[in-house]
Amino acid sequence: MELFVRFLLITVKFVALLLHPLQYLMRIWTSCQLKENKLPAISNRLLTYSLQELRSRLRARQLTSVELVSVYIERIKVVNPKLNAIVEDRFEEALREAADVDKLIAAAGDVKSLFKNQPLLGLPVTVKESCALGGMSFAVGSLARHQLRADEDGVVVARMRKAGAIPLLVSATPEYCYSIDADTLINGRCSNPFDFGCTPGGSSSGEGALNGAGASLFGIGSDIAGSIRIPSLFCGVFGHKPTGGVVTMAGHFPHSNGADFHKYLVLGPITRFATDLNQLLEIMAGENAEQLRLHEPVELSQLKVYYALGFPGLNGHMHQSVDGAIQNAILRAVTHLDKLGLQVQQAKLPGFKNSLEISLGGIARLRNMQFIVEGKEKGMVWELFGQLLRTLCGNSRYTTNAIIFDLMRRTNAFMPAQRLDTYGREGKALVEELTQLLGENGVILFPTMHAPAPRHGWTSLQLWGVDYTLIFNVLGFPVTHVPMGINEHGLPIGFSVIAAPFQDRLCLRMAIELERAFGGWLPPTPHDFSK
Repeated sequence: MELFVRFLLITVKFVALLLHPLQYLMRIWTSCQLKENKLPAISNRLLTYSLQELRSRLRARQLTSVELVSVYIERIKVVNPKLNAIVEDRFEEALREAADVDKLIAAAGDVKSLFKNQPLLGLPVTVKESCALGGMSFAVGSLARHQLRADEDGVVVARMRKAGAIPLLVSATPEYCYSIDADTLINGRCSNPFDFGCTPGGSSSGEGALNGAGASLFGIGSDIAGSIRIPSLFCGVFGHKPTGGVVTMAGHFPHSNGADFHKYLVLGPITRFATDLNQLLEIMAGENAEQLRLHEPVELSQLKVYYALGFPGLNGHMHQSVDGAIQNAILRAVTHLDKLGLQVQQAKLPGFKNSLEISLGGIARLRNMQFIVEGKEKGMVWELFGQLLRTLCGNSRYTTNAIIFDLMRRTNAFMPAQRLDTYGREGKALVEELTQLLGENGVILFPTMHAPAPRHGWTSLQLWGVDYTLIFNVLGFPVTHVPMGINEHGLPIGFSVIAAPFQDRLCLRMAIELERAFGGWLPPTPHDFSK
């Protein structure tokens, strides 16, 4: 345990406690102001159908791709003025591609084989801007990159296109993906579909917002420290971070040629429907999908379920307290699973005592990953402190959280350099401990973050709970975020399901059961099919 790091953690907790009444009053005030300022209700039932349901209709020629793509484009145009989730769209190209798909389906003699070879044929997808989509913006929230466009599709985007998916747009991210809030100098602020005064999370910010609003059938996200799971929590949808290294990051920015980077950063799906995760992951993983055995049936009754309501012991007391509604969501799931006859027990998790040091140390050890502010090491820390002050005064070309991330990396996460290897070894020991605990049939229910979506401008306090998500990138474990309803303030809550490496199918099976039992995604505004 590092004293200075823990001093910072406790200080942030103390400040958060002092500011809690102010945040509460601000929430009440903005709720009164925005009481009638909600997203329009979904009025077309096509927007409520899963990938599986829509594919069946396309295959049976009961639905055209043009009709489906048009419905999603219309929904996006309705909600985006409130969300600001789009960086650049390709609606006209998408409609032309949908028309080509309809001709292909109409002329097909064997439609079943057509969809077997292209399981996403005619289905719309949205893409996080950091995942290269050929010809589209590749600025990734940075003024310095504002004119950059992707030369070609990244590998995962290409796989989705080969499977027949039709990209509609590239969506908002924070600067270089280095934040849990997309509020950039190039694209402005992306907002939460459940409360426009709150962040949708990050760094897959636009994907979380669009999916939560019912404006995306499924999205391609990326995750190095919670960038799929945090937006999924804040926006009330499902998101899966695959086992480290299974889904390639080729074509992603930022990138690194460091060995650990390929384990930490993975691309994965975001969707409103747990039943769609399995096939989306299979397509994204490509040839590596065989390692995941996604087609093997998982008997729910054979799963062992462990749960924790936060970090244990002294470590947990140093962190900000886990929101009561999130803890209750875990307990509701535990009660349900216990009634089904599954083995359920609370996990002790002693290896998490230095979760923050293991997590931040993993990122600090990464080499050859882009900094926001490039330059020689000498003097860069003081330069970053100066930039941090300028961002707070609105007088910088960079964003505050991105500079904080740079500063953390430049200072070895505020730890002595020689201690990084110590925490690296501790992380490897934790991998062995958890892998042995979980085996091939165990999962852990664990908070995705300690609280639901914070207000815009308050995310620097939330950043100090990032080890809830980052620890599993460093360890390389698969994690699925599961939505579990709405809290008293109208914000989504939920938690993570974690399994041992290459046991992703266990997370996905548990997500399907919890979706069945508790309903999964809820719309920000109740559906209205009377129109």
